[in-house]
Amino acid sequence: MKFEKIHNKGQAQIFKNRYIEYLTKTHPLIIWGMYLPVIILLPYYSSHTIGFSNSKTTLLFLAGIFFWTFFEYIIHRFVFHWVSDNPRIQRVSYILHGNHHEFPRDRQRLFMPPVPSLILASLVFLLMYAAMGNNVFSFFPGFMLGYLMYGSMHYAIHAWNPPYKWMKPIWRNHHLHHYKSDEKGFGVSSHIWDKVFGTGFDLHKETENREEVQKLMFTRRNSENAKQIS
Repeated sequence: MKFEKIHNKGQAQIFKNRYIEYLTKTHPLIIWGMYLPVIILLPYYSSHTIGFSNSKTTLLFLAGIFFWTFFEYIIHRFVFHWVSDNPRIQRVSYILHGNHHEFPRDRQRLFMPPVPSLILASLVFLLMYAAMGNNVFSFFPGFMLGYLMYGSMHYAIHAWNPPYKWMKPIWRNHHLHHYKSDEKGFGVSSHIWDKVFGTGFDLHKETENREEVQKLMFTRRNSENAKQIS
């Protein structure tokens, strides 16, 4: 979903109903609070109730984190950036991710809000359980930790400058995805799959062009007002 201008202030109004609109927003600490008990208790259950060895529990947990990076890439590339002429699909795309590209600094929508997050996490858990059996009790918490690390990294990229010099390429890669080409740079927490599938930016060849980026920005006072999508 392409936007001629990007709002660096304000946020989109996705729904007219203010109560539904409220449910589209969240804070990172709420999501961490929801899933941290899962991340801690399920490996404990694997080890002390199911009887997995510590090494098996650890390996499955780490495998879950690694699988998240692939899942993140696939969802971001093929679902969040689904291109279609169908107005309904465009509407769903805007709700899921398009609003973030139009208002990239909206901190309240950098994590998926609690209700849809719990629904999707439950569905993913059930699918993994069907495929993996009891192994899911060690694999799924690693997967969810991967999600929390991704979400936190995503939040930090849009909210702050990189705290350390070695993190600057991570920030630049995602900023290029937003401000230069949304057809590249789908990895946020990891760039492994961008390299595998050839969708990464060559940061050594990319040059800073603040004038071109500035052309994308709204400068009028009403840029702070939410855009209403009917």
